[in-house]
Amino acid sequence: MNWKEALNWNDDVLQDIRFVGYAYIKEGHYEIALKIFDGLLVLSEDNSYDLKTLGALHLQIGNPLLALQYLDKSLKKDPKDLQVQLNRAKALFTLGYRKQGIYEVRRLSTSSDSAIAKNASALLLAFPSQKLA
Repeated sequence: MNWKEALNWNDDVLQDIRFVGYAYIKEGHYEIALKIFDGLLVLSEDNSYDLKTLGALHLQIGNPLLALQYLDKSLKKDPKDLQVQLNRAKALFTLGYRKQGIYEVRRLSTSSDSAIAKNASALLLAFPSQKLA
């Protein structure tokens, strides 16, 4: 069922809902924001912004496996999104996938986007290269 059509909502309504969800994120109400963005996925399937936001939220609240799933879906929609790639690297580290995480942050640390490069370098320091099995 296409809920967006059934409710007679347009993209402006969905954008307003995203704004409300983002406001909850800014206030640290992650569980409420999760519900909002879960609902948005029902209304607008496979929206890369909603997927990456859900990934970041799950990473924030300590669900790295779910975060990785949403971030991977988002990257399928927008493979060049550097912030999603960075969050994916965080999820990999958190899950214990050190080799993959290190590979990702080393690649991102050479990004032309200075904020991404700095954050990737910081991640590399936070999860130092110990003996890799």
